Amino acid sequence: MLLLAHTGREDAREVARAFCKALTAHGIVVRLLAGEAADLGVDPAAYEPGLETVDERGTSTGPDPADGCELAVVIGGDGTILRAAEMTHGAGTPLLGVNLGHVGFLAEAESDAVESTIEAIVDRRYTAEERLTVDVQVYRGKELVASTFALNEASVEKAARERMLEVVVEIDGRPLSRWGCDGVVFATPTGSTAYNFSAGGPVVWPGVEALLMVPLSAHALFARPMVVAPTSVLAVEVIADTEGAGVLWADGRRTVDLPPGARIEVRRGRTPVRLVRLHEAPFTDRLVAKFGLSVEGWRGAAERRRRNGNGSRGAANA
Repeated sequence: MLLLAHTGREDAREVARAFCKALTAHGIVVRLLAGEAADLGVDPAAYEPGLETVDERGTSTGPDPADGCELAVVIGGDGTILRAAEMTHGAGTPLLGVNLGHVGFLAEAESDAVESTIEAIVDRRYTAEERLTVDVQVYRGKELVASTFALNEASVEKAARERMLEVVVEIDGRPLSRWGCDGVVFATPTGSTAYNFSAGGPVVWPGVEALLMVPLSAHALFARPMVVAPTSVLAVEVIADTEGAGVLWADGRRTVDLPPGARIEVRRGRTPVRLVRLHEAPFTDRLVAKFGLSVEGWRGAAERRRRNGNGSRGAANA
């Protein structure tokens, strides 16, 4: 099992050490990044043979961090989980997030449920659901200059605060509109509660297969959030005869500079990200819990049936 943590936080370090101790005690081999093991103050020799360390991806001194791992436990907030998604994307390792952040929409467990989470891992009482991703290509002329992916969103944004970004947006090979804007967000259903949500885009249930395109502060008559088919190809072109340059952000982690004339294409990703679920809670319940939504006064069909059933039995007994 791969264990990744936000080691800049003391609470995350404490939880990570607790996972290492408990999981290795159950005979599960825990793999840590060498740098994070040092941050945690963990001596692999003390856990032999239950704990091993590897270098970050891209080094020549060790295997891909997620190779051969059944599960990746991620301790931190959504940013840490997005980092883990980047690191495990090629291997397809399921991610189990333990939330130590604020909203923690991608996380499944909270920090006060460490013991029950460990028990679920040991007993393999969890499922993994696939989340749609987007693949992103950046072209300059006919040359492909960058490729990346995103679990939440890819955003094209203006590079200079004082200068608007002039773009033409395209859906399925046909131009839709020209916008002077701060940028454009291309989101997945998973990312609909992140940047897309802040930009005024719709919340889309994770089971819906769709792509979202949301303009940021667009100066145009038609500049509404759009939801399109998962088979659609979305594109934005930075107008060539303007001085405004842009920047592409993928999940807020990876960037590509976009000079005038750059073209960005976004389509459904070839490789989904797998998120672990310990509970079969409806997405509606997750929204209510994560955003602290008020549902006071709700009775609902099930509640009405329960109340009516009790009332009928009570009348009969009387």
